[in-house]
Amino acid sequence: HEREHDREISELAAKHSEEMEQLRAELKEEQRHLLDELRQQMEATHRAEHEQAQLQSQTLHSLELEALRLTLNNMHTSQLELTQSNLRKEKETALMELRDMLNDKRAQEVAILQSRHQLEWEKIKEQCLKEKEDL
Repeated sequence: HEREHDREISELAAKHSEEMEQLRAELKEEQRHLLDELRQQMEATHRAEHEQAQLQSQTLHSLELEALRLTLNNMHTSQLELTQSNLRKEKETALMELRDMLNDKRAQEVAILQSRHQLEWEKIKEQCLKEKEDL
């Protein structure tokens, strides 16, 4: 029973590890996708601002466009940080839920094994009493 329990625990640990790797891969892929989107948005914004700056010859207007670009970059940076923070929180929540689920499953398995052990012990005890009576 101990070997079977150890095997079951090993299988659960392997499954947990595999699920964690899958979650990590999904989070990395989602983060990469978000970074690509933000990069494309920033590049598009930069191109638009650059074209406007070339069309405008006034220094004041060029300075206003630069200020807008910096503000937009700050907004994108803030958005990226917020997205990363949200992804981190979601990952932590998923990991906590998975850990709780695995702990619950382990507790159930331990209870089942204890119950089996108790039943086997009772059978052996009854057999011993019967054999004593027979003797």
